[in-house]
Amino acid sequence: MNEGRDRDINKWLITITVMLPAIMEIIDTSVANVALPHMQGSLNAGTDEVTWVLTSYLVANAVVLPMTGWLSRMFGRKRFLMTCIVLFTMASLACGASPSLAMLIFFRVLQGAAGGALIPISQAILMETFPPSQRGMAMAIFGVGAMFGPIVGPALGGWITDNMNWRWIFYINLPVGIVAMIMCAFFIFDPAYLRQKAESFKIDYWGLFLLVAGMGSLQIMLDKGQQEDWFNSSFIIAFAVITVASLIALIWVELTHEHPIVNLRLFKSVSFSAGNLIMFVVGFALYSSIMLIPLFLQTLMGYSATDAGMVMAPGGVATLITMPLIGAALAKRDGRKIVFCGLLLGATSMFIMQGLNLEGAFWNYTWPRIVLGFGLAMIFVPLTTVTLASISRTEMGNATGIFNLLRNIGGSVGIALAATLLARYQQFYQTTLVAHINPYNPTWQTRFAALKQALIAKGINASQADTTALGMMYGAVRRQAGSLAFNRIFFIIGLAFLVIIPLLLLLKRPSHAPEGDGMGH
Repeated sequence: MNEGRDRDINKWLITITVMLPAIMEIIDTSVANVALPHMQGSLNAGTDEVTWVLTSYLVANAVVLPMTGWLSRMFGRKRFLMTCIVLFTMASLACGASPSLAMLIFFRVLQGAAGGALIPISQAILMETFPPSQRGMAMAIFGVGAMFGPIVGPALGGWITDNMNWRWIFYINLPVGIVAMIMCAFFIFDPAYLRQKAESFKIDYWGLFLLVAGMGSLQIMLDKGQQEDWFNSSFIIAFAVITVASLIALIWVELTHEHPIVNLRLFKSVSFSAGNLIMFVVGFALYSSIMLIPLFLQTLMGYSATDAGMVMAPGGVATLITMPLIGAALAKRDGRKIVFCGLLLGATSMFIMQGLNLEGAFWNYTWPRIVLGFGLAMIFVPLTTVTLASISRTEMGNATGIFNLLRNIGGSVGIALAATLLARYQQFYQTTLVAHINPYNPTWQTRFAALKQALIAKGINASQADTTALGMMYGAVRRQAGSLAFNRIFFIIGLAFLVIIPLLLLLKRPSHAPEGDGMGH
């Protein structure tokens, strides 16, 4: 059976097949964010309660990601992928039809668990389908899909919520899921090494339990930390203790088990470990910056959600255009050098944003985001290809699961840290600025008098003009303190991009020569 030749003929069909569920999952991670206020009103929920719609999805996602390779071997990859697509699609339907918040959160957990496996399986199938010389292109195509989600997700979610109903953000998964299911049935086949019987498998029950406890607790702790005031809250301390204890026990169990649920032995490869650490920091920088930019524009500059989205979009377009070019370049160039250039561009864009102030025009905020877009394209594709290049096919599912998990955890840490620093720095800068505001400061006197006169000229009486002018001055101080806080955090994210550059020396340069086993198994 000449399986290699068949697979070569069908490799673009296989690509489309695995991209559909992956894009569906990526869009669903961000599509619900903009609809939260509508869900809150419709389901009669508080702000704290409704955020669990996002948290529950991320927690379930984080738990399933690292065990994807194990589950694929246990049940067969094709069967597992099809099960995940069906479960994800059915859970989407149930989310849309949920009559209460409790039901919605329950089905979001199911959706997150099914979605967690879709991206690593898709990546593993693509890495196997394309020969080594074309893997850069395969990851570029995957990257285009991965970037498509965050660009389209919020815009699509906003449009659907405004023009139809928030429930339709879940219903739109139905046609995509059905098409993906049919294509998967026809075009995806398990390679020989995955067709072995799973009877010899001893199920790693302790590993499974500790993974669920550790990852779930970590995600809840990061998501609720700032809201609960971190370690001043017994709720957060309890989850921190569970996280640390579970993860330490998990490492010991997984290194001693014959068939571990997460193969931590992969970290013996220095190149794989370095690549994962770089991806963790890139996740940290990317997710935190993508959260901060719209927040800056909406809270300080008075931009609408749509306008803030328009500032973000050109950066996403820059990534989409650059990724295929980077994929083609990887066939001939050293991926580590491309990642180096990408990290420098990422740091540059953050240092430009550090200089932004409240007087900037639309373009001032857009072009640093475009620079970041080019940088991300130069990081994601080569880093994925180089990190996974030394991994054997039998461990590819495990490796992609761990790699995606570290990116997601990096993102969660980034968002949690950015939200905390923002609140703390705003207080710090406000206190510093208020010290300069007193009736004896000539600048203050001039500004206050001008404001008061302008208000009186509009027909407001003197005592009311006094109070209003004071309020306006205080508002200006708060905005300025906010601007300084954002600037400081952008500087820290820029440093994060630079700090990981030395790790590139530990990455192994992949060979572009065809593998001895070709594409057949």
